[in-house]
Amino acid sequence: MEFFTISLLNGLSYGLLLFMLSSGLTLIFSMMGVLNFAHASFYMLGAYFAYSVTQLIGFWPALIIAPLLVGLLGAGFEKYCLRRVHKFGHVPELLITFGLSYILLEMVQLIWGRSSVDYRVPAELSGPLFTLFGTQFPIYRGFMMLVALLMLLAVWLLLTRTRIGLVIQAALTHPETVESLGHNVPRVFMMVFGGGAALAGLAGVIGGNAFVTEPGMAATVGSVIFVVVVVGGMGSLAGAFLASLLIGILQTFAVAIDSSLLGAAQLLGASITSETFGYAVLKLKISQIAPIMPYLLLVLILIFRPKGLLGTREG
Repeated sequence: MEFFTISLLNGLSYGLLLFMLSSGLTLIFSMMGVLNFAHASFYMLGAYFAYSVTQLIGFWPALIIAPLLVGLLGAGFEKYCLRRVHKFGHVPELLITFGLSYILLEMVQLIWGRSSVDYRVPAELSGPLFTLFGTQFPIYRGFMMLVALLMLLAVWLLLTRTRIGLVIQAALTHPETVESLGHNVPRVFMMVFGGGAALAGLAGVIGGNAFVTEPGMAATVGSVIFVVVVVGGMGSLAGAFLASLLIGILQTFAVAIDSSLLGAAQLLGASITSETFGYAVLKLKISQIAPIMPYLLLVLILIFRPKGLLGTREG
């Protein structure tokens, strides 16, 4: 019971962090049709900006300032770079965001160095939130979950209960009509892209000190973000939320299970022999294959439900 409860809580906190990352990418794709390959780099920038701001004036101002800086950078990139290639189709958009990811990586290494930085959890959020069955659950994990849920609520209210949210949704399907009503559609798209980048930056502020802030952090989570978006359904915010929790819980339980594939199969009552799959494969521990589980899930989704869990688009 202790293993299940603590692993579930850890999986939920990791899944909600994935949602904070994937929500911005989902919004950008659903509103603009742009698959932003530099999205994980905005996550990395959020962590590094938060580290620098924390060194100067503390963590709590960094929680606001760092996402704003990343959002401004994303909005500027959309206005001066992405907008100019948008008319040429999806391939140039992919290439320019792909190039941006490398530029941001090199800039981070030039400014902050190639090794990790000492970005720590603030003292007031250190320690246990509660103790369950003799195991402590950290305050910061609970804080991560709270921020992710508040962000989800804020995005939902913005898109469904505000005038600007209605303009954003209308600009997606009827841009000419929205422009004829006096709204600046390019500016709306710039705000959407900047907002999506800011959400990634917020995830960097929260996740950078919970894990490790180093130049490779973008590559570590970048592929997983796209798995979340595809599994949830391209452009579906609710699907991204569901897929994030599913992948977070799946990976967390897999990492914690120290049993071999053969042992797990026998526990489930399956009859598997070494002649069927090979002795070396069956001796692999579930924790060893945990990193590839999201991609196995991605393959299964693409085979049996190409539009994703809650998506409406086929591919």
